[in-house]
Amino acid sequence: MAKAKAQAQAAGVPAFYVTEDEHAHSGGSTMLGFWLYLMSDCLVFAVLFATYGVLGRNYAAGPSGADLFDLRLVAVNTAMLLFSSITYGFAMLAMDKGRQAAMQGWLVVTGLFGLAFLSIELYEFAHFIREGATPMRSAFLSSFFTLVGTHGLHVTFGLIWLSVLMVQVSKRGLIEANRRRLLCLSMFWHFLDVVWIGVFTFVYLMGVLK
Repeated sequence: MAKAKAQAQAAGVPAFYVTEDEHAHSGGSTMLGFWLYLMSDCLVFAVLFATYGVLGRNYAAGPSGADLFDLRLVAVNTAMLLFSSITYGFAMLAMDKGRQAAMQGWLVVTGLFGLAFLSIELYEFAHFIREGATPMRSAFLSSFFTLVGTHGLHVTFGLIWLSVLMVQVSKRGLIEANRRRLLCLSMFWHFLDVVWIGVFTFVYLMGVLK
């Protein structure tokens, strides 16, 4: 930085700032920061699960989970998200081998599975609302829509992040920064899978069995 400032002053240009291609980032600090973010997200979902645990049986004379949930549809939706996690793993293997085209292909498949998951979830929400099971109908439905909707928003942001990374990789290749970003997204995506397994078990499965 001092060298760049001296060169600017020698050229007679005021050195108010230094123009560089990219600021150097420590990979270790990036990963630590992302782990801290994931832990904070764990707390968010823990609160939402606890809220659903308290309010999940307050139906206010309205429909219960057994009346609304279609486990076959939910099982298909769960498979879409789990498959997306597997294909992302294949993308990471291709990245380790430096096979950029193969990695991009697996990321596309991952994004398609993620879109399928969101489409089924939106269909389910729309079906519930058409049946009159809106978030305002009961405490059970309020907590259900909040928990499942928050997870859906995370998947949406993950798909946006995935699209941006694919563009960055296509422009700059598998540089160290892009590898680090792909690794962070991998942790985020697998984290969403783990959360969804909890949603499937605690909300849908137990809701039907009650």
